[in-house]
Parts: sequence; structure tokens; C-alpha cells
Amino acid sequence: MSHLFGGMITACITPFDRTGGIDYAAWGRHLDRQIQAGADGLLIFGTAGEAPTIEADEYPRALEWVVQHVAGRAPVLAGAGGNNTAHSIAQARTAAGTGVDGLLITCPYYSKPPQHGLRAHFEAVADAVEIPQLVYSIKGRTGVNVEPETLFALAEHPNIVGVKEASDDLDQLMQVAGAAPDGFSVLAGSDHVAYPVIALGGHGVIATVSNLAPADFKTLVTAALEGNRTLASRKQALLLPLMRACFTENNPMAIKTMLSMAGEIEESFRAPLCRMLPENREQLRALLDRYALLPVSSAA
Repeated sequence: MSHLFGGMITACITPFDRTGGIDYAAWGRHLDRQIQAGADGLLIFGTAGEAPTIEADEYPRALEWVVQHVAGRAPVLAGAGGNNTAHSIAQARTAAGTGVDGLLITCPYYSKPPQHGLRAHFEAVADAVEIPQLVYSIKGRTGVNVEPETLFALAEHPNIVGVKEASDDLDQLMQVAGAAPDGFSVLAGSDHVAYPVIALGGHGVIATVSNLAPADFKTLVTAALEGNRTLASRKQALLLPLMRACFTENNPMAIKTMLSMAGEIEESFRAPLCRMLPENREQLRALLDRYALLPVSSAA
């Protein structure tokens, strides 16, 4: 059975201008670059997109703009959800109304509901919104894990079509990737386990580093999916320092800082995110220089 979402899906950053507004011109160029590199999907307003800082009135306007700009060249997914089920349903409905192709529903954070509460939360959103949905399991940010048994129960819902699995727990990754039902997309949620998750039976990755190096990361994912172990492992090793660098201080502070150094966007964040410490910035600049990702004038 085919999988609705797979391959390289970029967790896109949201570029801001110097005043803190969304920089649509830079965003358009960034999305075009992803599509030209062969992105199999674009996730808007996930962690890398600084979703918690997006205002309620901005959210649908920005998603509508992205859908119109992309114009069917790649599937567009929108991040939605939170620790209030009613609000999550409302936001998911809003996103669905903009024409996106799917939703990434985050695991409720802070409240730490039990597993049967998690199941009720995700099913309530899926019952209310007729659009394909991925479960976002990321215990490190939400404080609660979506256990495999819960996930497989959710997979029985026709609107829940996959998972972004970001537990970084090898046993859990093996269980989810190896035992997921037919047609249920298992997507790595951390760049550094992209190849291992695909090798274990996964179907792709929702990635951060592909914001910066989409063509190389696409080569890695394609090689992994095609069973080309030599090329996939070489690309994984080549990109690993960049993958690790994305989590210096914070994601998305690091990836946006590197994209700014590469000349793609302004180095602008919405509080509480902020500019990185000088010593960490210099480490990132040196890494980009090593990968020849700096503009010629900056690298000279």
C-alpha cells in the first residue's frame, strides 16, 4: 500500500524581517529552493517555523499565501495542536480551510495526559477535521511520549495517516518503523536518525537541516529509500556535523542563524527566541565555511 507522505519533508523556517513581521519575499525564495531540490513535502509552522509565536490572525493568512505560492508543486502540511483539545480542533479546522494537504498534530505539552487521554485528544481532532493528519511524538519538548501501542491504535483512524517519530529512542524507533500498519507513514523526526529509521522500515524524514542543504539531504533520503546503503551512509556521515549544529543552543535559532550567514534570510527571531551567543555563532560560521556554504564575500 502506498504512503501519503514520505521522502524528504522539510520543516520550514519562517523568515522574519527586521521588524519581526513575516518576510514573504525571503520565504518564497526559500520554498522555491526546497521545491527545486526535490522536496517531497513542506511543513509550515512546526518547531522550526516558530509556531508558538505565530498570531491567530497571521496563521490562516500565511498558510493561504504558502498554498498559493507553492501551487501544487509539493504537498504542504501545517503544524497544529496544543494542550487544549478544543483549541487544537479549532486550529486544525482553520488550517484545513486554507487548502493545505495535511496536518502535523503535536502531542499535548505540559499537561502530560495519560495514554488513553492522548488517544482521545488525537482522535477528537481527527474526528472533527477531514484532512490527513500526522501524529507528532516528541517527548523532549512535550514531556509525554506517544507509546507505540497508542500510536498503532490511532493508526486505525482513517484520517490519521502517519507519525513524526522524534523520541530518539532506538527501541521505540525499531518498534514503530517495523510494526506500523500498511500505508501508515513512519517519518523520522530527528535528522541524525534519518538513515537508520528508513533502514528499519521508515518512509522518510521531516527534517531541519534540509532548510540549509536540501539537495544533499534529498540524495541521502532517496538513497536510503532505494536501499543504496553505501551512498546513504556516506551522505549521513557527511551531513552529520550540520545536523548536530542545528541544535546548538536551540532549534530553530541555529538553523536560522546559519541561513542568515548563508545570505538567505534576515537573522530575526520572535521572543523568547533570540540571537545566539558570539562564541556559538563563530562555531557555526566556521562550519559553514568548511562546507562552502558561505557567500564568497563572507568566507573571504
